Amino acid sequence: MSPPHLHLVIPGPLDQRTGGYLYDARMVDELRRANWRVTIHPLEGRFPDPDGRARASLEEVLARLSDGSRVLLDGLAMGGLPESLRPHASRLRLMGLVHHPLADETGLDPSQRERLGSLEREALATCGGVLVTSDFTAARVVEMGVPPDGVRVAPPGTRPASDARGPGPGHPPRLLCVASVIPRKGHDVLVEALVQIRDLPWNCVCAGSLGRAPAFARAVRQKVEEEGLEARVRFPGECEDGMLDHLYHGASLLVLASHYEGYGMVLTEALARGLPVVSTTGGAIPATVPADAGLLVPPGDAEALAGALRSLLAGTPEAERARERMAEAARNHAASLPDWREAGRTFARCLLELSPDAEPPVGGGHG
Repeated sequence: MSPPHLHLVIPGPLDQRTGGYLYDARMVDELRRANWRVTIHPLEGRFPDPDGRARASLEEVLARLSDGSRVLLDGLAMGGLPESLRPHASRLRLMGLVHHPLADETGLDPSQRERLGSLEREALATCGGVLVTSDFTAARVVEMGVPPDGVRVAPPGTRPASDARGPGPGHPPRLLCVASVIPRKGHDVLVEALVQIRDLPWNCVCAGSLGRAPAFARAVRQKVEEEGLEARVRFPGECEDGMLDHLYHGASLLVLASHYEGYGMVLTEALARGLPVVSTTGGAIPATVPADAGLLVPPGDAEALAGALRSLLAGTPEAERARERMAEAARNHAASLPDWREAGRTFARCLLELSPDAEPPVGGGHG
C-alpha cells in the first residue's frame, strides 16, 4: 500500500514567519516524518483579497492535479476564490485549513467584512471537510455553514524549551511581544498602555515583521518616538528561531494585545517557558491561556492592559509573588500541551477522516 499523499496549497512560500505558516510547516514536517508524501503548491499573487494572478495561480495548480487527489487549501489561499474551486469540487478531495475566518481580521470596513465573509462561506461549501486549530474556530466555521461532522480540530504543538530566566539581576523587567506588526495584533494599543506605565522600570521587545502592514507599523513606531520611549521599546523585525529563543529566555513576561486570535501559538510558546502572559479576551485566547497563568483584558482597552501590566511590574512583593504564581501555573499547564509529534499525529488522523477515499490511481489523470 502506497503512503498517503497530500497536496498543500498555500499563498506564497512556506517559510514565512507567521503563526499560520509556522503551523503549516510544522505539520508538513510531521507528515513527512510519518512517511506521507506531501507536495507543496505555493501560489503567486495577492491574498486573501485576491488579484487576477492569484486566481490564475490557484486554477493552474488545481487543473494539474489528478482526479481523487487529497488537497488541503490554506484559508488565505482559498477564502476569496470560491469560483476557482467549484469546477474541481467533485473530482478532487478538497479540504480547507482555517486558522481564523477572513472576515474576523481587524481593520476591515463593513463592506469588506461582508464580502470576504460571503466569499469564504461559498469557498468552504466546496470542501469535503475543514481543519481548524481550536474549538473556538471550529464553532466559527460551523456558524459559517460547515456541518459539524465535517470539522476537525488539530491544535498546534509546542517545542521543548527551558524555563525563561529573565533579564538578570539589576536589569528592569523585560516585556516580550511576538507578533507581526499588523492591526489585529494591537501594537497601537500596547504602546498606549506602555505610555500609561512609563513611571515603572521595564523595557519591551516587539519581535515580528514590519513589512506586512507597513503604514500601520510606521504609525506605531512613530507613536513610540513621539512619546519618547524609543530607548525602551525595540522593534527588531522578523526573528529566526535562535533569536526568538534568546528573546523568550530573557523575558519576564509575554504581552500580546491582539484583537483576535484563532489560537495564538506564541501564547503556548510562552507558557512552555514558564512565562506569565498578559493578553486579551479576543477570539480563542481565553481557551489557550489558563486563568491562573495569565491576565486577560478586553481587546482594544489600553487602560485595562496598562492596569494588568502595572499589577505585575509594580516592584512590590505582591507583584513579584503574582508573577511567580503565574509562572508556576504556566509551567504546570505546559506539561499538558501536545508536542509537535503528537500534534502531527492528530493532524494526519483528521486528514484521513475527512478524505478517506482520496488518492488517484497510479498513473491516473485529470478526468
